[in-house]
Amino acid sequence: MKKWKIAAAALCVCFLFTAAYAANAGAGGQNDPLITLSYLNGTYTQQVKTMVDQTVTARKAEMEQSLRDILAGQGGSAAVPGGSGVFTVVTLAQGQSLVGDVGCEVMLRIGSAVCASPDSVGLIDTTSGSVLGSGQALEANHLYMVTISGRSMTANAPTVKVLARGPYSIR
Repeated sequence: MKKWKIAAAALCVCFLFTAAYAANAGAGGQNDPLITLSYLNGTYTQQVKTMVDQTVTARKAEMEQSLRDILAGQGGSAAVPGGSGVFTVVTLAQGQSLVGDVGCEVMLRIGSAVCASPDSVGLIDTTSGSVLGSGQALEANHLYMVTISGRSMTANAPTVKVLARGPYSIR
């Protein structure tokens, strides 16, 4: 019977040492490299997303600055949007035209202007859902979109101010 007590005591001591070692190892640490699914879905994924967002934002800023430098070297005939979704205030003198590329959006704020297009489809009035044809006047505070390259608006007042977003040039 004494042997059983000694064996039981030895077993308890071994169990206590094993439990103490496991408690000190630290789950997910250098001594325990297993990763749980919840860690991957939560912490790790969020860290990767944050790093990717920071890298993309930094690279985008570099590319926009490079494009601004290139355009400035060409006489500045085109505008570069100042970031995603940012409108730029553009001032036109009478007779000047803002020629938009596909996706360019303009809003007449001050003065008057007319649509210029080689055919019947000029600018899309996204405010009213209609099509503005060549020679038709733009309405103040309506948002117009260029859906076919080369469509433009021509200022017919001494000073015209528009908000523009997207690729365009002034002629």
